[in-house]
Amino acid sequence: MAAQIIDGKALSLIIQVYVRNKQKACEKAGFESWLHKLDANSTQADLLNLISKLNQDPKVHGILVQLPLPKHLNTDLILDAVTALKDVDGFGPENLGLLTSGRPRLLPCTPHGVLVMLQRYKIPVAGKHVVVLGRSTIVGKPMGLILLQNGIDATVTICHSKTSNLKEITRQADILVAAIGKPCFVTADMVKPGAVVIDVGINRLEDGKLVGDVDYEQVLPLCGAITPVPGGVGPMTITMLLHNTLLAAKLQQKS
Repeated sequence: MAAQIIDGKALSLIIQVYVRNKQKACEKAGFESWLHKLDANSTQADLLNLISKLNQDPKVHGILVQLPLPKHLNTDLILDAVTALKDVDGFGPENLGLLTSGRPRLLPCTPHGVLVMLQRYKIPVAGKHVVVLGRSTIVGKPMGLILLQNGIDATVTICHSKTSNLKEITRQADILVAAIGKPCFVTADMVKPGAVVIDVGINRLEDGKLVGDVDYEQVLPLCGAITPVPGGVGPMTITMLLHNTLLAAKLQQKS
């Protein structure tokens, strides 16, 4: 069972679709879910009070706070308020700290979904050079930490907006993970022939078309494998949310 908290007015069309897809996935899997829509002008105290109630509700096994929050709210404080065993997004300091220390529990869903995708398609990761474009705590940083875990054993480089010689670095990647939030940012001259390209981004252009952070048509002939947008990493993120909710329920029964 999962409860999801979102800001009603701040949602973009992409996020609205994402929220609906999560609700549909819960229903399909037999999970009971509740959506709590708060007004954009809700105070920090309003949201913290709701989280406190959900933390104490034994029927709720997972709490999702849909980001981004309105600018007047302290996102770190809000995420910190979700009890660690119900933090099924894996964004809280305890779960991220466990991942950093090599004792992962509830993993951030998007990077976990990328790992599962690589494993299911039997794409070798151990010893490979993985370049991650983006350093967010939602994707970039945890993606690097997951790939560095014992038993996964990738060699990881994380790049960001201040990285020098970016193209030279990305062209060294056996696996390139694009999570930079800029439409069609990765072009063919940034990709090594035969590389595996994972596109985490989703952006809506002015004409309404959805595109990723990779120029798909340009990069496709060059790479060994590539994820589409939409339909690639997005469904994996939702799948791992359900996985985390089930795991959280089991952990709460033991605690």
